[in-house]
Amino acid sequence: MGEEQILESKPIYAGRVVNLHLETIELEDGSRHEREVIYHPGAVAMVPLDEHGNIILVEQWRSGSKQVMLELPAGGLAPDEDRAECARRELQEEIGFYPGALTKLGDFYVAASYTTEMITIFLAEDLRPSRLDGDADERITPVVVPFEEALRRVMANEIIDSKTLIGLTWAARRLGRL
Repeated sequence: MGEEQILESKPIYAGRVVNLHLETIELEDGSRHEREVIYHPGAVAMVPLDEHGNIILVEQWRSGSKQVMLELPAGGLAPDEDRAECARRELQEEIGFYPGALTKLGDFYVAASYTTEMITIFLAEDLRPSRLDGDADERITPVVVPFEEALRRVMANEIIDSKTLIGLTWAARRLGRL
């Protein structure tokens, strides 16, 4: 199986967060097809672990799911922003803490079939109070949950956000709790 060759990438929509392109590709056998690809600069998500072994999650309305979601603090990268710096900024904006220790747990593509968005998950420890103003259009409520309870919610399908499922699972593995 070889790479698809992009013959043309036509911008369809340019937004604040994503850009949509219609791409004409050619397969190894010479056949041509179209792909819709959402270009996204990437994002980070953090598993903030406090000194008592609790995870600080956030609740916020999500337009795609049409519901309030319980999830890891996260945010999109600014142009040319370092992923670890983005993680530090987003934690201060969303939960009011700065991580003294930040450990990369891994990367994953949100949906490689149609978007370039890759999320990097960090374990954030040694949390110190530090608040930055968040985005004007976000209404975020921090929720402190014991780590084991967060894992129980993941396994019971009560937490259904993908970055949170992945992040909590990777953190559990890293911390020897899985």
